[in-house]
Amino acid sequence: MAEAQKNLPAGARRVYKGVIYDIWQWEQTLFDGSMAPFERLVRPDSAQVIAVSGDRILLQKQRQPDWTDYGITLPGGRIDEGETPLAGAQRELYEEGGYESHDWDLLQKFSPSSHFFWTVYTFVARRCVKTAAPALEAGEQIEELAVTFEEFLSYGENPALRNHDIKPLLVKARYNETYRREFHAFLFRGKSNR
Repeated sequence: MAEAQKNLPAGARRVYKGVIYDIWQWEQTLFDGSMAPFERLVRPDSAQVIAVSGDRILLQKQRQPDWTDYGITLPGGRIDEGETPLAGAQRELYEEGGYESHDWDLLQKFSPSSHFFWTVYTFVARRCVKTAAPALEAGEQIEELAVTFEEFLSYGENPALRNHDIKPLLVKARYNETYRREFHAFLFRGKSNR
């Protein structure tokens, strides 16, 4: 169940169940005491990974059947039913890239809109090691990109990056020297796997 879905008001009922999205409705008391119908879109939460291998950050040049062109993405996807956000991130990194890590931290939780319940968890995985070939789904075309820290920051202003929730962090790190040092230290702390 999506984290935000747990916060649905008592009496909320699902009026539509889709493949990914559900619609929930309820009667809401307004400030003047009257009632009005409210609704929210609900979808499974997602996990995405800033994967660090040696002195590089692993991005993806990715295309999916409903995209008109390739985009740049972090490894990631939907969290499966009953899966923790961390387990979902670990699974996605392994499936999409064949990488594993034993050094994980949560960077941020982000809810993209107040109009639907959905949380995106961004994890940092350090010392990533390739242990298998990617196991892509039929709807994924992914090419790995290994970029430097400075190249990664430049994606904050690149429309090709589809992970819009991390763009403000990248822009801040690019133009704020103190934050840049802190962000770099957070991503690359510990020993390198080079």
